[in-house]
Amino acid sequence: MRKFSMALAGLMLAATSGAYAADLPRKAPMVQPVAPIQMYNWTGFYAGVNLGGGWTNTSSGSINSDLSGVIGGGQIGYNWQTGPILLGIEGDFQGSSQRSSGSATIGGLTYNGESKIPWFATVRGRLGYVTGPWLIYATGGAAWINYQLDITAPGGSVSDHTTKSGWTVGGGVEWMFMPNWSAKLEYLYLDTDTTTATLFGANFDARAKQNIVRAGLNYHF
Repeated sequence: MRKFSMALAGLMLAATSGAYAADLPRKAPMVQPVAPIQMYNWTGFYAGVNLGGGWTNTSSGSINSDLSGVIGGGQIGYNWQTGPILLGIEGDFQGSSQRSSGSATIGGLTYNGESKIPWFATVRGRLGYVTGPWLIYATGGAAWINYQLDITAPGGSVSDHTTKSGWTVGGGVEWMFMPNWSAKLEYLYLDTDTTTATLFGANFDARAKQNIVRAGLNYHF
């Protein structure tokens, strides 16, 4: 009888302990935080600045010269993104230090020539492909180049300082490195109408074929 009483007391104590343990609050399971998915949306207006270099092959009659120098300016544009496809339009204005000089002797007379491009501007369409924070694009449109040609010789000089219209084509890559900010690297080729200057019966024709490489920074509104 004594053994039976002790067994019964043990069973009652175990039941009471189990019920008390069931009433204790339990810790919630650990949930690993999920990193938010970064979404890149290129649609909207943007504006920025750029800096680079340009080199231009020109031919002025018998005076052959290549212009080179630093270019810099600003751009503004708008993008439309549908899935990975991007359509856009962009305009830019650039100051330029590109210039060169040369000389030639024609009919016993020495002619000196100087060419320079103080500024140029473009308006272009853009077609690109978006993959994550990266945009790869082609671009092309209209260009305006202020090409200045000066020819001098003993006893006279002639100048043509006009803005020539032309066309441009190129491409680039752009990286959205943080929200609202992107950096780009771009190449453009520009071609213009012919500039003509005549001095003492000698004709000097010049046509700027310009190569531009520039890096830029854009803010997206």
